[in-house]
Amino acid sequence: MAQRDGSKVPVAEIAKHSSAEDCWVVVNGKVYDLSKFAPEHPGGPEMIWKFAGKDGTETYNQYHSKNLIENELPPEAKLGDFDESSITETWKTAQQEQITSKTALPNPNEKPPLSSILNLTDFEHAFSQSGPTKAWAYIHSASNDLLSLAANKSLWHKLWFRPRVMRNVSSLSTATTLLGAPVRMPVWICPMGIAKTAGPQGEAALGAGAAASGIIHCMSTTASLSVEEILESVPQGYPYFFQLYVDRQRAKTEAVLKKLEHMQQIRAIFVTVDLAVVSKREADERLLVGDFSTAVAASGSKAGVDRKGGGLARTTGSFIDWALQWEDLAWIRKFSTKPIVVKGIQSAADAKLAMQWGCAGIVVSNHGGRALDNSPGTILILLELKRDCPEVFEKMEVFIDGGVRRGSDVLKAICLGARGVGVGRPFQCAVLYDQEGVEHAAAILQDEIETAMRLCGITDLNAVRGDLSYLNTRELEQLLPPRPRSKSWFSFGSRQTKL
Repeated sequence: MAQRDGSKVPVAEIAKHSSAEDCWVVVNGKVYDLSKFAPEHPGGPEMIWKFAGKDGTETYNQYHSKNLIENELPPEAKLGDFDESSITETWKTAQQEQITSKTALPNPNEKPPLSSILNLTDFEHAFSQSGPTKAWAYIHSASNDLLSLAANKSLWHKLWFRPRVMRNVSSLSTATTLLGAPVRMPVWICPMGIAKTAGPQGEAALGAGAAASGIIHCMSTTASLSVEEILESVPQGYPYFFQLYVDRQRAKTEAVLKKLEHMQQIRAIFVTVDLAVVSKREADERLLVGDFSTAVAASGSKAGVDRKGGGLARTTGSFIDWALQWEDLAWIRKFSTKPIVVKGIQSAADAKLAMQWGCAGIVVSNHGGRALDNSPGTILILLELKRDCPEVFEKMEVFIDGGVRRGSDVLKAICLGARGVGVGRPFQCAVLYDQEGVEHAAAILQDEIETAMRLCGITDLNAVRGDLSYLNTRELEQLLPPRPRSKSWFSFGSRQTKL
């Protein structure tokens, strides 16, 4: 029975509640009855059942802030303090087996020194060697055969600069605004969930590093920390974007939007639309399915992992609403007056629809190659928009992410008309070095952007937004889909073509 008289809960009592149906777990010195909560856990019930009748503190703290469980659970689920004096050798052995599993962090001394990180790809390499194994599987995984992931990176190489020389580039400006928020350069940190898997500071490192660097972090619905905790990591009033997954239990999304409405720091809602279902990400699933499949073996219950696998991405995204449609933008506006940005545009046709629905902006994105494999590389989509619906650049702010690894990529995107450029995986990997790592990644981008500008003869990024005279797009144009039939004329670069 629960200890509701103020006395502490001993090991012997906790061990009696070690099944999926009757699941007590110790977290940070407190005992919780998670029997009812586990089936609703966004990360899947197996994550909780694995620690039924045990201490789950080590794993919990890798994913969440310490006060989240206290804030989210009802009073009847809080059973009291853990009686540490009752710990037995059997209990210690069970906990040690959990701690020494492959979820544990490696020796931090194995990390390359931050001074040796010279580009964004170096961050990914360092994380692959020194970061948590499961976190790396989650971060670097992508859909199926990784074709869209590869295209996101490689297609940037098919855009060539056309530099101008003998220009005074002694001073220049990379400053601009993103949805009205001033930034030092047109870069924003893409949302990725559960950032504490990459480092103990999690989203706090991303936010604080972004603020120190003069850029914006877009926090995720599936963040490790609460919105309030993330906002506390930056100076008061510093702008943020919020990435929204619409929950199939719409009341939950409604509650989130109502809460965000009163937070002035949240400048816009980025509604993710390119992930109607979570894709098959084999690197993630291979590593996690083994642990999940044995999560409730002791209880004899059937674990929730099915034949699709048990990857971290798929289990944490199990709540996403498959029924989301354009008309739901009107529903979102009932609860939020903040600018709405549709994140996940992959065609000119949908860019036009976003404009018609009055969106403040769009993000050209294929979810970092994590959604539909064989979807186009994002820079190709941006080129398609420039050719087939140039009017969207005048009516909305157009953002892009996917495969950006160099400051020169940012300059290319700006010349194609983008307002801001998102970078995801490298910043997530930089969390391995806490806030300092995030600042270092931003500094690398800032330096590379400025160098590319000077070598192209450009002194003001705002002045060249949409200016194709600095780019040779011919090689990339060969991959564009056929033009839609139209009687209108469209000027593309120095060539005129009838659609």
